[in-house]
Parts: sequence; C-alpha cells; structure tokens
Amino acid sequence: MSSSRSHTMLALAAPALLVGVGSALILLVVVIVANLLQRVLWNVLPPMFGATPATWWWILGMLTVCGLVVGLVAKFVPGHAGPDPATVSLFGPPMPLVVLPGLALVLVLMLAGGVSLGPENPIVAIVIGLTVAIGTRLMPKVPVKAWVILAVAGIIGAMFGTPVAAALLLSEIFGGGENQPPLWDRMFAPLLAAGAGAVTMTLFEAPNFALPVEPYGAARAIDLLTGTAIVLLSCGVGMLAVWLFLSLHRLFVVLPQVLALTLGGFLLGLLGIVGGPLTMFKGLGEMKTMVEQVGNFGVSALAIFLVVRLLATVIAGTCGFRGGRIFPMVAAGATFGLLVHSLIPAIPLSLSLACAIMGFTLVATRDGWLSLFLAAAMVPGPHLLPLLCLMVLPAWFVMAGRAEMIVKTPAPRQGEAAGPASPAAKASA
Repeated sequence: MSSSRSHTMLALAAPALLVGVGSALILLVVVIVANLLQRVLWNVLPPMFGATPATWWWILGMLTVCGLVVGLVAKFVPGHAGPDPATVSLFGPPMPLVVLPGLALVLVLMLAGGVSLGPENPIVAIVIGLTVAIGTRLMPKVPVKAWVILAVAGIIGAMFGTPVAAALLLSEIFGGGENQPPLWDRMFAPLLAAGAGAVTMTLFEAPNFALPVEPYGAARAIDLLTGTAIVLLSCGVGMLAVWLFLSLHRLFVVLPQVLALTLGGFLLGLLGIVGGPLTMFKGLGEMKTMVEQVGNFGVSALAIFLVVRLLATVIAGTCGFRGGRIFPMVAAGATFGLLVHSLIPAIPLSLSLACAIMGFTLVATRDGWLSLFLAAAMVPGPHLLPLLCLMVLPAWFVMAGRAEMIVKTPAPRQGEAAGPASPAAKASA
C-alpha cells in the first residue's frame, strides 16, 4: 500500500471514530428521553384519570394533543423543525443548526405520543447537521461530502447495531468508476464510523431486530415460488399505500401546519381506537408482540391491523409529523406476513415474514440492500438468505420506475421552512 493511500485513510480515522461514537450517543439520548416521556404519557398519567393506555378516549385525546403540540413547535420554534417531512428522503443535505433543536423536540414528542412513524429520518438529519457544522469548523479542509458520509455511516451503524447495514448502503453511494481509489480505501473511514456507532450503541442498549419465530428449515423449491409471490404481493399492497400517501399529501398541504397536524393526530387517534396499541408507535416492539401472540389473532384481526398500520403511517407521514416511514412499513410487512401464514398455514411462518418484510421495505426505501438486510436480520437463518437473494430480484424488476413514498414537487406549507424536495443518498453525497 502506498504511503499516500495510508495517509489519506488515517487522516479521517480519528474523526470517524468520534463521529460514530457521537452518533450513537445522540441516538441514545433521543431514545431515552422519548421512552421516559412515553412512560409518563401512557403508563403514569392514564390511571390518574381512571383510564388505561388502551382506553379509547385516552388514545384519541393523546394523539390529538400530540399533533397540536407538534404543530405549534413546527410553526413557532426557529427553523420550523425542518422542511415538509413528506418531501425528504432518508439521507438529505445538511440542515442549518437553527433547525435541529426544533426537529429533535418534535421527534421526541412524536415517538412518545404514539405516532406510527420511526426515528430514522429526523435522527439522520440531526446527526448530519451536527457533524457537518462541527467538522467543517474544526477541519475546514475536509469536504462537506466526507462529513455527510461519516455521519450517515455512524448513525446507520448505531441504529442497526452493526456496520454491515452502513457498508451495504454506502457501497451504492460510492459506486465505481475510473481513476477512483479502491472501494475499501473509500470505505475505510465510514466503516470506522459505523463500527464505532454500532459498538457504542451495543454497550448501552443493543438493538435486537430478530423476531421470535422458529428458524427456517431446509430450502424447498416450492418455497422459492411461494416466497416470490409473497414479495410481489407485498409490493403491490405497499404501492397502494404509496398512492394514498401522494394523494393525501395534496389534501394536507393546503392546510395551515398546526391544523394539519392536529387533524392528523385526531385521525391517528381514531385509527388507534380501531387497531389498539399494537398498531401505534414505531412498530418494532409491537411486531414482536404480534408474532409471540399470533395464535390469539384471527385472519380478520390481522387484516384490520394491517389496514390500520398502513393508514396510520400514511396519515402521519403526510400531515407533517417528523419521522421515518421505514420501520412502520416493516411493521406492516410483518403483519402481512402473519396474515399470509394464517390464510395458508402450509407456508412456513419464517418465510412468510421475511418475504413480506422485504417487499414492504423495498416499497418504502427503493433500496435492495436495505430490504434484504432487514429481512435477513429480522428472520435470521442460513437457509433463508439464499432464497431471499433470489426473491428480491423479481420485486426489484417490478418496482423499477414506480412511484416512491416521497413527494418530489412539494408545495410549501404555510409557515414551513423551505427545504430540498427529495435529495437522494447519491445526490446528497
């Protein structure tokens, strides 16, 4: 290895480690504060008013108030908590520092209030914004692009508890090309950041995505056919949610932001009454509970859970709540997998879950690596992974060029910060 290559990689080694550790600590603080507030709102307060977390009027009132408070923060706090969340992708360009406190506040309120969104989009934006602001001040010769990549790697590693997810995503960003340094030279610092983020997160609170399901056994030819059908069906159902997402956003965007969020919270409350707590929040814990108790739910109950979860994700994502759509769509995929298994018990539950999760994730992200990773991480098994690698290909072919779950030509809401329409990972890098 030449000395220039070694120097280039080592120059960002220490910053990469710091970014990775910092990303994990930021995520930990957000998660801890949100969990504490959630415990107060859903466990401490309800008994004081003669209610339980499942009482209909508590669900309706809490989500409506959550929408109102988030709307007030987004309207009056400097930076307005960032641009319309329906118009931004997972990886966007750095936001100004003035935006980040309000974005962090509405993220905590959203997570604690029971809204059916995940933390991924806002937390990635917060980490990118802080990393670029601090990094460019301390090391101005390092380009913004490098800081963005380190931030993305660090927070993805922290969120998923492994640098593998970051490596897969970044391999698409870096791509290939002539006169480029070797891929692993370019991945050196980002992998350090991702590994540092993953290890730091694991030391405090190890992420565990695996569902409590019997491992998939020996592969069968019929499973390749049925699994492919499940993936394609999942994509089809997910695309209905995409169509509704784009249509509903056109209705919400004409309303003042506070009214849109309050109305959205009220509608989420109605859905929460129908589906119950299992269809609320970001979905990971609820998924595990549903898989553990799958014998207690009939086909009709699972169908209701699926419809409610999809509607809640669409409404929350279009009315202005700041949150990610990946984890809720994964939860919808798990519900669809349970539904398919209940309809056709001959299909192994592990196969049904993995294929449905992969299909819904592909709809939400249009990223084959992330879809494959989440399916394999949530339903692990050495015999299942080769099948998933084959089954994702027809789905990728079918989804090519289809509409995405993001609004690309936004009309700015009243009082909302202007922002980029839909920066893709490659563009932002």
